[in-house]
Amino acid sequence: MMIDRRKILVAAASVPAAMAQAPRDWTGKTPVRYPEPDVVVLDKRFNKYKIGNTPIQRLATGFLWSEGPAWNGVGRYLVFSDIPNNVQVRWLEENGKVSTFRNPAGNSNGNTFDYEGRQISFEHGNRRVVRYEYNGKVTVLADKFEGKRLNAPNDGVVHPDGSLYFTDPGYGSLMEYEGNKGPLELKEAVYRVDAKSGKIEKLTDEIFKPNGLCFSPDYKKVYVADTGSSHYEQAPKNIKVWDVADGKLRNGRQFCSMDLPGKGAGMADGIRCDTDGNVWSSAGWVGAGYDGVHIFAPDGMRIGQILLPEICSNVCFGGTKRNRLFMTGSQSLYAVYTEALGAHIC
Repeated sequence: MMIDRRKILVAAASVPAAMAQAPRDWTGKTPVRYPEPDVVVLDKRFNKYKIGNTPIQRLATGFLWSEGPAWNGVGRYLVFSDIPNNVQVRWLEENGKVSTFRNPAGNSNGNTFDYEGRQISFEHGNRRVVRYEYNGKVTVLADKFEGKRLNAPNDGVVHPDGSLYFTDPGYGSLMEYEGNKGPLELKEAVYRVDAKSGKIEKLTDEIFKPNGLCFSPDYKKVYVADTGSSHYEQAPKNIKVWDVADGKLRNGRQFCSMDLPGKGAGMADGIRCDTDGNVWSSAGWVGAGYDGVHIFAPDGMRIGQILLPEICSNVCFGGTKRNRLFMTGSQSLYAVYTEALGAHIC
């Protein structure tokens, strides 16, 4: 009788997390029993993305607040920030080595790459957005709007037309730990930097603390996570979505709520889309059974979770096939292979 190995793996992936063994050893010395118990299927639509014989791996630890993972497909490395330590860190795919990439780094938070392969970083400490050029120089893309200093740019994404969309909630200016404490001079907002003119345009300030953001696979929508609830009691804990056309945002609305029945409402932070239009969101500040990554279908329904032993700050798809999800936890870097493919270049 022929055995369909793929059917076995898919069936194994749907085994409930209740069959998990004792608290796991994140050093990797004691292997986890397959299927990975901390990749949780909440809706059958998530079954196709969970692989039965792959684990969540802790790739590195020892950071203070790791953030802003971005994948470089040419160099085959992941770059991310350790904001309080004021450094950027690089993880190499070829050998798994981790090293300091930039020091100092302007207390950078988010990182991304443009379509020419140049790294763009969002600096809390210097309240600016910068691009690292091939000759080693640094180009300031944005540091002021209407004559006032930006609050502390947080995260950003590039559009195929060369423009840059970024958020400016101001977290890095609220305390010395992640930047330089100082007054916020602007209403928290989402901005766009035009590729040709370099002009900075405010797209929306209809959100309390705009944080992570990503485009839909066709670039017709942009999703923005709101982490404003820690500063504004009335702020919803959600992800919003706008329609994008000609560099403008329209029809802003709630995409999903971060409230998980039985657990509570934490915060979304960094987010990414896969090629099927699902939104993979970091999640945290609730505790075990919530913190990690929440996956939402295009209709906004939560269909899966990836549970981590720490708060997850951000995510990105990478690896040779863009089928490996990298997750920055508060103090660590994690990764897991999926059958989902990242929709964009980093």
